[in-house]
Amino acid sequence: MTSTLSLSAFQDAFAAALAREDVAATIGLPDVVAALVAQPAFAVYRNTVRRGAIDAVQASYPALLPLVGEEWLRAAAALYVQQQPPTEPSLLRYGRGFADFLDRFEPVTAEMPYLGDVARIDVLWSDCHLAADAPVLEASALAACPGTQLLDCRLKLHPAARWRWFADVPAYTLWRRHRFEADHSAGDELDWQGEGVLLTRPEGAVQSLPLDAAGCAFLTACADGAPLACAAADALEADPGWNLPASLSAWLAAGAFCALERRAGAVVSTTLLEIPT
Repeated sequence: MTSTLSLSAFQDAFAAALAREDVAATIGLPDVVAALVAQPAFAVYRNTVRRGAIDAVQASYPALLPLVGEEWLRAAAALYVQQQPPTEPSLLRYGRGFADFLDRFEPVTAEMPYLGDVARIDVLWSDCHLAADAPVLEASALAACPGTQLLDCRLKLHPAARWRWFADVPAYTLWRRHRFEADHSAGDELDWQGEGVLLTRPEGAVQSLPLDAAGCAFLTACADGAPLACAAADALEADPGWNLPASLSAWLAAGAFCALERRAGAVVSTTLLEIPT
């Protein structure tokens, strides 16, 4: 093959050579890239690139390390890197598909089916940490809104807010224990039922809160642009006994919202909503 290549074609061929399982394979490569592959130093460079990608995956999932151990985690990461090599110059967000990979990984599906969901909370933490800054909404803003209009307003989620419900797995408890607690078995016996999590970053540091199914429904409705009354209806459909004022109070204190968008609308009852200021 001709050795005259555009820069982009050379980069694509070089990246493809790095991703090959057989480092010595040169079939189909342009001559200039094949010549590089034939050099002993290429194998060293390839291993350095692969190790960097594996390091990035491991660093992105700190809650998994105490669950499975470093050897297991790096071996799984190596398989992931082989199947889905980096496609961007920066490794900051690399490995975001690792949770889905774990869901398909036979040792996980057979013995640790919860592992992918624990990994997903690590991804939520990273997203929360890297999200844009914005002022947080204070409870006083809700108190200043006329009571007959409040439930017709929209709550805008803070850019850093992340949440998810895990219907069959106590993913939040597993994640919290293995990411932050020295004694990973500390506390009461694990109650194997669904859990959710809300992550916020009110003062530059990520914090987490447990989240029930109703709360998740409420936040998702808010993110979709529903007015507060409709979001509350979604939550109450998930759990008729859900406490809207208590949940809103906790979320406001955690910096989950950044704005209250008022709009003209129907007058609605505010008997469900008395937010402490």
